[in-house]
Amino acid sequence: MTDFSHLNDKGQATMVDVGGKQATHRTATARSIVTLPQEVLEKFAADDIQTKKGSVFQTAIIAGIMAAKKTGELIPLCHPIGMDNCNITIQLNEQQEVVIDCTASITAKTGIEMEALVGASVAALTVYDMCKALSHDIVIKETKLIEKTGGKRDFKRA
Repeated sequence: MTDFSHLNDKGQATMVDVGGKQATHRTATARSIVTLPQEVLEKFAADDIQTKKGSVFQTAIIAGIMAAKKTGELIPLCHPIGMDNCNITIQLNEQQEVVIDCTASITAKTGIEMEALVGASVAALTVYDMCKALSHDIVIKETKLIEKTGGKRDFKRA
C-alpha cells in the first residue's frame, strides 16, 4: 500500500511528513470548464456576465482565490501552506465554454496543485451560483491539473 502517499504501511490515512524535504519553488495551474446554456450566454457582454449580484467573473475570481487560501482546511490531509501568489483568469473559448485557469505558486516543502485545483473548482461553482437564476442547465464539465513544476517531478498535460 505504499503507492498512495497518504496511506501508511498499515493502510491508514496519514499526512505526508515533509519535514526532511528541501523547500523548492513550486507552481501549479488547474483548469475548470463550465458550459452555459444559451439564455445565460445571451447575458454575456464586455468579457463578463453582469447579474443583480454583480460581475460574475470578478466574483468568481475572488471566491477562487479565497478558496485556494483555505485548501488545507478543506482537504483533510493537505498541508496548510501560505501561497506566494494565486492568479485566476476566466474567458470564453471558441466553443462558448467558460474556461477558468487558476495558477498558484509557493516556495515550500510540499506542492501547490491542490490549491490550484480548489481555486479553479470554487471559481466554477461561483459561476454556477451567480447564473443559476437564469438557468439550472449549467454544467461544470471538468476540473483538471494542467501543469505543475517543482518537487520530485514536473507535469504538463499534453
